[in-house]
Amino acid sequence: MNNDTPDRNSIDPAYKWKLEDIYAADEQWEQDFMQIRELADQIEKFQSKVANSAATLLEVLQLIKKMERTGDKLYVYARMRRDEDNSNSIYQAMFDRAESLGVIVNSLTAFITPELTALTAEQFDDFKQQQPELGVYQQFFTELWRRQEHVLSEAEERLLALTADLSTATGNIFTMLNNADIKFPFIKDEDGKEIELTKARFGRFMESDNRTVRQDAFKGLYSSYSNLKNTLAVTLASSVKRDVFYARARNYDSALQASLDGDNVSVEVYNELIETVHSHLDKFHRYMQIRKKLLQVDELHMYDIYVPLVKEYKANISYDQAWEMLLQGLQPLGGNYIDTLLQGRSNSWIDVLENRGKTGGAYSWGTYDTHPYVLLNYDNKLDDVFTLAHEMGHALHSYNSNQTQPFIYSQYSIMVAEVASTVNESLLIDYLLRNSNDPREKMYLLNHYLEQFRGTLYRQTMFAEYEKIIHEKAEAGEALTVENLSRIYRDLNVRYYGPEVVIDEEINMEWARIPHFYSAFYVYKYATGFSAATALKTQILAEGQPAVDRYLQFLRSGSSDYPLEILKRAGVDLCTPDPVNKALNYFGELLTEFENVAEQM
Repeated sequence: MNNDTPDRNSIDPAYKWKLEDIYAADEQWEQDFMQIRELADQIEKFQSKVANSAATLLEVLQLIKKMERTGDKLYVYARMRRDEDNSNSIYQAMFDRAESLGVIVNSLTAFITPELTALTAEQFDDFKQQQPELGVYQQFFTELWRRQEHVLSEAEERLLALTADLSTATGNIFTMLNNADIKFPFIKDEDGKEIELTKARFGRFMESDNRTVRQDAFKGLYSSYSNLKNTLAVTLASSVKRDVFYARARNYDSALQASLDGDNVSVEVYNELIETVHSHLDKFHRYMQIRKKLLQVDELHMYDIYVPLVKEYKANISYDQAWEMLLQGLQPLGGNYIDTLLQGRSNSWIDVLENRGKTGGAYSWGTYDTHPYVLLNYDNKLDDVFTLAHEMGHALHSYNSNQTQPFIYSQYSIMVAEVASTVNESLLIDYLLRNSNDPREKMYLLNHYLEQFRGTLYRQTMFAEYEKIIHEKAEAGEALTVENLSRIYRDLNVRYYGPEVVIDEEINMEWARIPHFYSAFYVYKYATGFSAATALKTQILAEGQPAVDRYLQFLRSGSSDYPLEILKRAGVDLCTPDPVNKALNYFGELLTEFENVAEQM
């Protein structure tokens, strides 16, 4: 029963990211930390004077930009160091200090937004004539004026800023519970060997051909969360109450509206996604029927829905092999895109392997002043190859945006971020399908593609609907107890998975392990992004260079315009249900192809 999850210091440096590219030593981080405090003190002298003159306005905006740019480096470095090993108290402390510094800075600078908002468009145009450098801030001010009714008085803004440290508490508590404190049992693997269950291994176990292994992993994981159910329920309920508080404080009708307003997206777009997916649930139920038939089980359980319907044609895909597949699949995006990918691999952008205490899952992140970074927990599965493609899509989006946009517009919206990552995945799976001559291989790949639709369009929309319901319950004054959170979650699973799936009791607790629920109304962007990416992929393969050029311009756009407008220029209009409908109709076509290949086996 030896735990074979390696310690951080035993990982080959070739598989670690190089955070020294942000700060060569922690001492440099400390220097920037002190600089931020000094800059924050300087900003106070501008109170009630921000818009006194064009020169003063420019000085304030440049000072704020410098603070944000340096603050981003502080926060990203500390968080990513902590993510290497969540049990490392040094970087826990640095991350806490970075968060607290952000609260201090926000409280000291709370007077700025109300003063900027008070500036009229005519005054700003006059100031631009006097100081042409102010021209870069046009979109920034356009957005400020659009959201003017939700900007509070100076005193109220300062008070809200002071609560920011408290607002991050629920997410931080969940992170510690989910990555450092929770303990999972040992189970027997396919060879009868006792092995520790981890979140990274859970995915592999759920794809096991051995049903007992799947069931044991399923029960083992959710029993661990169930042991903490009361704490986790209070933590999530508190996070929801936080969202409701800030929405009401800023005069929004709901937490959903407040969240979407940042991207200038209407509530109708969110609701239309859910309604459109509901209208295509028959296809999802059909997929579950096919799964039950091919698995030859009397009952299809929740621990049966991830196992491939064909044995993996490459059971163990090395990291080097993953890169070979990725480079071939992304050839349609052109030589410069491929060269940047290779630069990322050779220059230590990526932290590849799981180690004890490391944050689970995967993400891409970074700072404006350095290259992007990617965190993986690579485990030699095909899913991990697609995760690599996904996160490198994010990374190259950041790289292109940072190379093209000024700092103020470099950080693109999450709504468009999921487009870039999913285009990579879609191109890769299409390449693999086109080059497959083996029916078993093709069937496996089709199954994997269908799973991408299930996991991203259907599952993330179910998550989005769950978030909408629990926030509406809180807004109506209803308690979010363990029982209520679990009942709502179960009811949605029943609706989405349909009559062919046994909704096991354990799945009622799945809400307790979803990190995205602590960033409310985030996950719907996976579903809309997947739909947009499916459309863009189709255009790239059908049109060639004109579509590629539009797409690369999309990657370079950052936040220079609203997300829906940037996507329209790329060729996708998410203000209509058309992209989601087309994506789900494509899912139906893939399902038919899958059935046809299965019949030939």
